[in-house]
Amino acid sequence: MPSKKPKTLAEMANVGPATLGDFKVLGIQDPKQLAKREAFELWEDLCKRTRKRHDLCCIDVFMSAIAQARGEAPCPWWHFTKDRKTMMAKRTSKSISRY
Repeated sequence: MPSKKPKTLAEMANVGPATLGDFKVLGIQDPKQLAKREAFELWEDLCKRTRKRHDLCCIDVFMSAIAQARGEAPCPWWHFTKDRKTMMAKRTSKSISRY
């Protein structure tokens, strides 16, 4: 059964001051905006806007927040680490196969 969608970003599990700051940099003000986004793209955009490479665990937190914004029940951000690593391996192999 889907979870109740959070009304604000601050209500989300795993979203603390640092992630709220990241969302501000990214121009994301509410969960509805977040629900339309993709975690890897958010991370790449954040790195570009801040001109620094952020920890890959940010992607896990973004995945968690996006899932909540889409109505999934909250779970710890590290539950998304395995999925992120699998997705990154696929993305890397696609990049390599282009050359």
